[in-house]
Amino acid sequence: MTSAPPPALPYALIATDLDGTLLRAGDTVSARSYTALAAARAAGARHIIVTGRPVPQVRHVLDGLGYTGLAVCGQGAQVYDAARGRLLHSVAMDRELAEVALGKIEAEIGEVYAAVNQEGLDAEMLIGPGYRMWHPHLPTVPVPRRSDLWAAPINKVLLQHPELDDDELTRVARAVVGDLVNVTMAGEHTVELQPPGIDKASGLARAAEVLGASPAGTIAFGDMPNDVPMFAWAAHGVAMANSHPELVAVADELTLSNEADGVAVVLERLYG
Repeated sequence: MTSAPPPALPYALIATDLDGTLLRAGDTVSARSYTALAAARAAGARHIIVTGRPVPQVRHVLDGLGYTGLAVCGQGAQVYDAARGRLLHSVAMDRELAEVALGKIEAEIGEVYAAVNQEGLDAEMLIGPGYRMWHPHLPTVPVPRRSDLWAAPINKVLLQHPELDDDELTRVARAVVGDLVNVTMAGEHTVELQPPGIDKASGLARAAEVLGASPAGTIAFGDMPNDVPMFAWAAHGVAMANSHPELVAVADELTLSNEADGVAVVLERLYG
């Protein structure tokens, strides 16, 4: 007598953003979310983190989770092997292109404040004059001049404007330099420029290929417009209750907020 085959997984790959999605205030993951992810893994699913943060700004979260898988970092520019502590893939941003893009934006709307995430496993976030860092848990290095931002290879530029809000700054930047770089809004006060063709979908696709996973077997969780490409790639996109309207408009499902364990609510339903 042959035994019945095990039931098929609802999704073999679970892709989660961090800020505003899996993380609560203070860069913490709740016990409920931790348990729900563990249950999903026990059922045979894999969990992959897909974040706008570069590797140096995410390792403390990975360590706290006991995370040993791949992580897509730097808005899709980096694929990081947490178990081995090494980059499998990384795309640097052309610094001359970054300067040109900033110049074009400023010609349209006046001075912008800029910061950069440097390239590499132990790189720093450099903050130019006027740029205000809103995230209290990420280390930064202020520099006195805009030109100091280009001292070493970078993987993205972060922008703020003294008057325009995030949506308007994103709209203007896309209109002015969208043919040169990828422009995305990754969070409050976080408008970013990446190399052309780099986004969360491109990074997730590369990592999924390594894992032997497919879009059809992937569920994705997010909260901001930078998650839109990831939702387009995955079979099922779940937006948090605290999500930006641009992401809600393309989501397949809406869950509770990150503070109310919205990721765990969905995983408990799917994996028990």
